[in-house]
Amino acid sequence: MNNLPETITALEREIFEKQKQLHDLRRQMPPQPVENYTFEGPGGQALTLKQLFGGKDDLILIHNMGASCKYCTLWADGFNGVLPHLESRAAFAIVSPDSPTVQQEFAETRNWKFTMVSDRHTRFTFDMGYAAERDGEVERTPGFSTFQREPEGGLFRIAHAEFGPGDVYSGIWHLFEALADGVAGWQPEYRYP
Repeated sequence: MNNLPETITALEREIFEKQKQLHDLRRQMPPQPVENYTFEGPGGQALTLKQLFGGKDDLILIHNMGASCKYCTLWADGFNGVLPHLESRAAFAIVSPDSPTVQQEFAETRNWKFTMVSDRHTRFTFDMGYAAERDGEVERTPGFSTFQREPEGGLFRIAHAEFGPGDVYSGIWHLFEALADGVAGWQPEYRYP
């Protein structure tokens, strides 16, 4: 029991080093060429993947399951809070299957400031591996993809990962795990009493 603090510190260092190793390995993967998909942006306007980069060479694109997913809402709320920091380094946007109208209305209730686009009429999320058809139903998975735009105009997917409770992309889980009884069955809600 006396060695418990040292054991915890050693494990934290090991996890930190493993995270660095994971990021290094992701960057070593060969970039995957992608087409210039066209999405529906605010008001239904057509926005291409290239346009989502704005003036940046890098893009972080969140694969969100839409307004019906409380977990996706939790992740998006977190990204909204650090949006200026994210946009200081890369372009940032969220893609979901919701219509632009639903996206806009829901974003206003959450005070979201990031760009949102709909992929409801494209195969984008399927092609990126975050949607699949099973037994006639579309199943989506939340996560992210990073992209790079080359000066010659080529588009490449650099890295990607799925989201889920306890991942490193939403710190709330780790804070709850540090409580006396851990997460204790907590689940996100749209509003709390």
